[in-house]
Amino acid sequence: MLGIVLLMSFISAFVLVLIIFSVVNRGLEEYEDRYATKGAQNLENMFMFITTRQLVVLTVSVASVFLLLGMVLMNIYAGLILAAFGFFFPFIGIRYLKKKRIAKFNRQLVDALTQMSAAFKAGLTLPQAADNISKEIPPPLGQEFSLFVKEIKLGIPIDEALTNLSARVGSEDLDLVVTSTNIARQLGGNMAEMYDIISATIRERFRLEGRIAALTAQGKMQGWVVALMPLALGAFLYYYRPDLMIPMLASNFGKILVGAIILMEILGMLMIRKIVNIDV
Repeated sequence: MLGIVLLMSFISAFVLVLIIFSVVNRGLEEYEDRYATKGAQNLENMFMFITTRQLVVLTVSVASVFLLLGMVLMNIYAGLILAAFGFFFPFIGIRYLKKKRIAKFNRQLVDALTQMSAAFKAGLTLPQAADNISKEIPPPLGQEFSLFVKEIKLGIPIDEALTNLSARVGSEDLDLVVTSTNIARQLGGNMAEMYDIISATIRERFRLEGRIAALTAQGKMQGWVVALMPLALGAFLYYYRPDLMIPMLASNFGKILVGAIILMEILGMLMIRKIVNIDV
């Protein structure tokens, strides 16, 4: 009788493990299709080539490391929270890299438009001017223009190659340049003068963004101070008066209170960020 009970227990545990493995595997496949593929595509557009499967493995590895750190340094609940954060940490990094790359591309675009305007005045065509830019300006703009020139040499129409360039980079300034260039090529406009105007417009926008950043810097700093002050005070009381803090954190009411504080802190930071984030 005992053997039958042990056998049934083993079979039940085995079936449960299979079900859990199937659910986790299906979740990873869904995650790979929806998120990892897009992340790998963003990296490819930044000339960082990594497969979707490799990105999934990297994500799971980072989440596992964060889980172990949380369990070793604090407890299982903190480990689960850190693991959830670690699961999305690579994509936060990808978004950060893309944002920095677009910002650098936009800064380089101002000089590139000025040089292309001078090239048009010298009698060069758009592919010739883009080829010179790809050789003279460093990445990321040089890489994108080099790929643009290669597409034209392979027989892709200039309009389509410009659209592909805009889709890869994801820059609003480049979208303006591509749209204006396609319209000017179809209607016969003065592209040298047009590029000078666009370059001056982008340069003026950079000046306004710098002034706005200087004016909102104090508000951003105040937001960080207000957000971190309760956390710093809680940490100070935890180490200075653990006899008061530990019983509170051990109770359900204390855990709910800490969760509510963290939630309100996040909402407050998002609201302050929304207020000081002025789009030009």
